[in-house]
Amino acid sequence: MKTNSSTETHSEGIKEKLEGEAKKALVLSAYFGTWFCALTFLAITNSEGHPITFSIFGLALIKAGLCAKFMLIAQAIFPIKINKTHGIIKSLFLESLFYIFVVLSLNYIEAGVEGLIHGKNFIDAMTSFGQKNPLHVLAMTMVYWLIVWPYLVLVGIRLALGEDTTLNILFGKKDSAA
Repeated sequence: MKTNSSTETHSEGIKEKLEGEAKKALVLSAYFGTWFCALTFLAITNSEGHPITFSIFGLALIKAGLCAKFMLIAQAIFPIKINKTHGIIKSLFLESLFYIFVVLSLNYIEAGVEGLIHGKNFIDAMTSFGQKNPLHVLAMTMVYWLIVWPYLVLVGIRLALGEDTTLNILFGKKDSAA
């Protein structure tokens, strides 16, 4: 016979996991959002005559949230592993390429869905991603990799040292008297 305390402990464990995942998603969304808003701001200031509206930043934040969600799904399917004999950088380099592939694939799908919303053919809209310019797609891929790489290295450091040690190194020790 199950007791209420075991049921409560199980539901508290699930609640803590959900809170942890929500926190990860929020932090990763904020990280991607900062990058995507900065890149959006850079792009809009490079195109003369276009007004800067807040809606473009909203779209960048939505894209950041979606990228964060899919990045976390990719991590759940293919968890990040650190091989201590190879170190963090060598261990994560191939994984970083996989995650970039995921992000790039999602951008193609996003272009297709956006095309559907605007009454275009999904495949035609998807293939028009990156202005149909392979060099533009390569340049975007490199920028995406530069965004994802520091995040993966930080996750690798956290896995190797533990969350408390990593936070202490980055932000200092918490005041135990507080």
